[in-house]
Amino acid sequence: MDDIELVEKIVICPDESKPNKRMFLSNIDLTLLAYQDSASFFDPPSSQMSFSEICNKLYGALRQMINVHYDFMAGRLVPSSEGDDRFEIDCNGAGIFVATAKTDKKLSEFGEMSVTNAKLKKLVGFLYEEDDEEIDLKDRPLTSLQLTQFGCGSLALASHYNHCTLDGVAISDFEKNLAALTRGADFTVIPNSDRTFLKARSPLKINHPHYEYSKTTNNNHVFTSRSTSGIKIITKPRSMAENRVHVLHLSPQQVSIFKKKISNTSKKISSFQVVAVRVWRARSIAMKMPEEEISTMLFPVEVRKWIVAEVKEKGVFAGNALVPGFARATVKELKEEEEDYLIRKVQEGIERIDEEYVRSGIDWLEENRGVPCSENSFSLVAWWKLGLEDQEFAWGRVKCATPLELKPGLVMMLPGTEGEGGGLNICLDLPEDQLQEFCRIMLQE
Repeated sequence: MDDIELVEKIVICPDESKPNKRMFLSNIDLTLLAYQDSASFFDPPSSQMSFSEICNKLYGALRQMINVHYDFMAGRLVPSSEGDDRFEIDCNGAGIFVATAKTDKKLSEFGEMSVTNAKLKKLVGFLYEEDDEEIDLKDRPLTSLQLTQFGCGSLALASHYNHCTLDGVAISDFEKNLAALTRGADFTVIPNSDRTFLKARSPLKINHPHYEYSKTTNNNHVFTSRSTSGIKIITKPRSMAENRVHVLHLSPQQVSIFKKKISNTSKKISSFQVVAVRVWRARSIAMKMPEEEISTMLFPVEVRKWIVAEVKEKGVFAGNALVPGFARATVKELKEEEEDYLIRKVQEGIERIDEEYVRSGIDWLEENRGVPCSENSFSLVAWWKLGLEDQEFAWGRVKCATPLELKPGLVMMLPGTEGEGGGLNICLDLPEDQLQEFCRIMLQE
């Protein structure tokens, strides 16, 4: 990368070698064998802290993290020792990979930092090797970080981690702890990474059809197969030749107008539900799906309150406890039905998920070894709910946190900037002709 210079690459390992242990991964974890890239941005430090001092604080905090509570993040993904055609984590202390870099360019020269854009992908550029796709899975770090200092003094801390380790809520806790340790404080959240309570039941009890999952092993989807046979985990960002990521901004006033249009419902509706219905309808129609086809929208639903009671005494659950809720309808329904009808579909997708439904889903995955639905579907992720902008590191507070790549089949809801007056940014990947139709339908009043 001509405009970013590598300062150093190091591997942060635990201070002391411990007896190796294997960590069980749940069926929920194993639907998420994909790497995610994101970045947090900081204004220039108000203190006279040098870049070298900042790097050392980061290194020290990471070492504390893996010495105490996050040893599995320094491990490697391996086939299960039980030979049951699944993965687990070998907590072998192989380490977290860290790159530090500098550029003379200002942060503003990398484009809008509040939404996904191609220039920002350079902020994880040193976390990929030329032969990255050829690296054996057991040698691939589960967690990598790149800290970049810009010519204006601003900083970016970018991460590349495997989603099977932590979900968005647990990543937020991870970053809270990392931030606290850089300041010399103690852990603010005590994590518990044990997932054995999420094992499938014996005998299996599948009590629902689970339309949120699919038996396909199409590796071009957001997610990958949980089976160890023939697995290919996509790690590199997509080619720039593919569809450009587009952003549609919705002001708070527009979201309010959308809400007021929903009149025939007795239940309280959220901004997420209202915008989700519009995205679902607009995307399905813009893609010219046949009217008889069923379109499925997935959205993560937080299930910690049902499934983690067993681990509360030992800490806050650190794993994947977001499962896919779903709403499904024919394209004909999406075209002809009122929005309150579709809102109810979304609400039902949230309401159906209770502890028994989650357990049934785990059993379905055990039997079918599937992934989140990949037929005529997409996943809508409300990134703005994660609260990643709340962390205070030794060198300053996070001013913005952004995903660096939009994978196929994903639509992101990101917070609008102060300059935009707040609101929401809808990020999606569509051809230009479909995008125009999508925007037209989204903005209909």
